Amino acid sequence: MPYLRILIVAAIAFGAYTFGARAGRGRYRTIKKNAKKAWNAPGMRSARRTARATSKRGTGN
Repeated sequence: MPYLRILIVAAIAFGAYTFGARAGRGRYRTIKKNAKKAWNAPGMRSARRTARATSKRGTGN
């Protein structure tokens, strides 16, 4: 019975990988562009600055 579960999980993973690969370069570029936009958003910059300051304070640097 555990072999059946492993086989099912492997089949689902293979299918997800195959369909994801078919999304292709265009989808990758879209995801990359949106991630870059989110990373450079003003709120994210502020959060990064705060986290950096907090970590430096915590380590004594």
